Amino acid sequence: MFQSSQRHKWIRLVSALALVSLSLAAPGVKVHAAAPPPPLAPAACDPDKLQASGAIYRICMPGPFPAWNYDLIVFAHGYMAPNQPVRIPEEQLHLPDGTYIPTAINLLGYAFATTSYYTNGLAVREGLADLVDLVSIFKGEHPTVNHVYLVGASEGGLITTLAVEQYPQVFSGGLATCGPIGDFAAHANYLGDFRAVFDYFFPGLMPGTPITIPQSLIDTWETSYYSTTVLPVLMNPAGAISITQLLSVTMSDAGFITSTTAISTVSGLLWYSVFATNDAKAKLGGQPFDNWTRVYTGSLDDATLNATVQRFSADQAALDAIEAHYQTSGVPLVPLVTIHTTLDPIVPYWHETLYRSKVELHGMTPRHDNIPVARYGHCSFETNEVIQALTLLQQRVANPPPFLGYLPVILKQ
Repeated sequence: MFQSSQRHKWIRLVSALALVSLSLAAPGVKVHAAAPPPPLAPAACDPDKLQASGAIYRICMPGPFPAWNYDLIVFAHGYMAPNQPVRIPEEQLHLPDGTYIPTAINLLGYAFATTSYYTNGLAVREGLADLVDLVSIFKGEHPTVNHVYLVGASEGGLITTLAVEQYPQVFSGGLATCGPIGDFAAHANYLGDFRAVFDYFFPGLMPGTPITIPQSLIDTWETSYYSTTVLPVLMNPAGAISITQLLSVTMSDAGFITSTTAISTVSGLLWYSVFATNDAKAKLGGQPFDNWTRVYTGSLDDATLNATVQRFSADQAALDAIEAHYQTSGVPLVPLVTIHTTLDPIVPYWHETLYRSKVELHGMTPRHDNIPVARYGHCSFETNEVIQALTLLQQRVANPPPFLGYLPVILKQ
């Protein structure tokens, strides 16, 4: 058990951190927010600087009161739309009440660091490289570091999981929240399936296809197209039965969808279709969506659905890239804690089940703890839940369990 002073520190820290992930849900995804903490004074951050890759990084140090405790918390941010400029996402560093996350961390004696990554969109490989480089930069300026904790949400959760599997010499442990850590190829199919089935039930409503998005749609989605063209159709009672079938076909746990969450679920998944599709295809060297042999069920007429829905075959180059760079191994080499809402419509909870299967296959269960949160929403956590996750991570880092399996991966240098 922690000493009471240690636990109190982490409870206060998480009170400020708990709502960070709430800002990571796609537009239109309703999340459940905890009560905000009181405002804090600005952190003492160094001016933002550039990494060799072109990423922008920020370091915020505590002191002189409280003095630095020689631990560093690094934040891996979530997905940023590829049509946005490369920047540190301030909206992911501020709580709803305006509290600045690095401030809360510094007031507890921890150093804080984060990076923009040098690209937006699908930035798993790039983000991982920039985070490793950021730790190196930090240690060059502050060599007396005891522990480096990596905390990531959504896409940052996948980055965090890969980091603890590949860079145990850099990170002491990781907290991965609501990330697609189980099977990245399956996640690409999940998003693609949703758009394909949406187009079946709402033909012609959105231009393009599940694998090609017109630039005009990307340019106008958030300013006009969604609100004036798509949303009125979704809100029309005449389309309710189509929405119900859409969710029934594409989401294995669609029973949790209610009339109040159905529109936000559809909106959030369509947002990723619009902004992630072209970028992912470019980053992967081909399109990863494959429904050529998929048998869809759950509609009122599955035979017509399967005969009519658009079909696509994945490019082998994209599948190879996913296997090489985006799939987790299930072999965390330092402690990993994952936390995930069980009714997440953007990154489904089945990712946790699949990742746990990998961990068990390699005999690495002592290195991984998962905390399921029974709630709807993407990254929809409350303060006490993140307290539990971070406290558990610190316990595991302080008393790491031994390896029980074999190590089928080569550590990154």
